[in-house]
Amino acid sequence: MTTFMRREIDEIPDATARLLEKSEKNLRRAGDSLRELDPAVIATIARGSSDHAAHFLKYAAEIQAHVPVASLGPSLASIYGVQLRLDRAAAIAVSQSGKSPDIVAMTRGARDGGALTLALVNTLPSPLGDAAELAIDIAAGPELAVAATKSFVNSAVAGLAILAEWTVDEQLKRAVADLPMHFREALKLDWSDLNSAIEGADSLYTLGRGPALAIAGEASLKCKETCELHAESYSAAEVLHGPVSLVAPNFPVIAFAARDCAEGSVADMADRLTAKGAHVFVTSERAALAKRLPFLSTGHPLTDTLALSLPFYGFVEQLSRARGFNPDAPAALSKVTQTR
Repeated sequence: MTTFMRREIDEIPDATARLLEKSEKNLRRAGDSLRELDPAVIATIARGSSDHAAHFLKYAAEIQAHVPVASLGPSLASIYGVQLRLDRAAAIAVSQSGKSPDIVAMTRGARDGGALTLALVNTLPSPLGDAAELAIDIAAGPELAVAATKSFVNSAVAGLAILAEWTVDEQLKRAVADLPMHFREALKLDWSDLNSAIEGADSLYTLGRGPALAIAGEASLKCKETCELHAESYSAAEVLHGPVSLVAPNFPVIAFAARDCAEGSVADMADRLTAKGAHVFVTSERAALAKRLPFLSTGHPLTDTLALSLPFYGFVEQLSRARGFNPDAPAALSKVTQTR
C-alpha cells in the first residue's frame, strides 16, 4: 500500500507548479515590497521543517541579495514578551498550518516593531496569515503525513521566487519557473545505494555547506521523525571540531553538495571521512573516495540545492518502512504543534 508520505513526495512537482501559478501576483508583490524597502536585515520566524526552509532562504538571501538574515526565537514574544526594534527590517514567517501560537505572536511582534512582515503559509485563512502584512499561499495542498515534504519544498520555492523578483535576477526566475519539470526528473533519481549502509545503523551524520546545510538539517530531522534514527547535521567545515570523534569505521554519512562555490570543500570532507573508514555518500562528482549519489542540474546553484531534497525524501520513506515504521504516523508526533 502506498503511504501518504510517498504520495505527497510524488505530488511535489504539481504542488510547485500550482504555487507558481496561484500565488504569482503575491510573490511578485512581496519581491517588489522588499526592493522598495531595501531592508538592512531580514528576520525569519519558524520551527521544524519550516525552520529548515527558512535556513535555506537565509543562505539564499545572503548570497543573492547580500543582506544578513537572522532567525528569531519565537519565545521572545510568546514567553519573554520582548518587543524588538525592527525598523528597516523584513520578517518572513514560515508555517504549514499557520496556527502555532508562538510563531503567530512573534510575527505580530515583528510587525509591531516596524518590520515588513511576510508569511509563507499552507493554510489560509489562518492566524499567521492574519498577523502578517502579506500572506502568501504556498499552495502545497493537504498534507496528511506528519513528516512535511511538499510543504517544505514549496516554502523554499516561494522564498526563491520572491528573491528572484526582489533582485530582478532573470536566471533565477527561469530556474524557479522550470522547477516543476526538474522536480519530476529528481523524483526518478535512485538513492537506494544508501540502504545497505543505513538500514541497520543507530546513528548518522548529514553534512552540507551554505544552502545545502539546510537540506542536511532537513534530512537529519526526517531520519529522526520517520525512522527513529539518530541523525545530526553539521557544516562540512565544522564536523572536524569535535563531531568527527564519533566517526568510526562504517559510520554512515550523507554529504549534500550542490554545484556552487562550496562543492569542492564538501567533496573533500567526504573523502577525508571515507579515508577514516566511514561509509560516506556525496552528491558530487568531485569526490575521489566517497560513493557518489545521483543529482540533477537545474540551471542555478540554488535550485540545484533544493532539488537534492526530493531523492532524499524518496529514500527516507523507503527506509522508514524497511525499519518497520509507519512514515505517515511517527510515534509521539502530531501534524500541528501548538507551541507557546
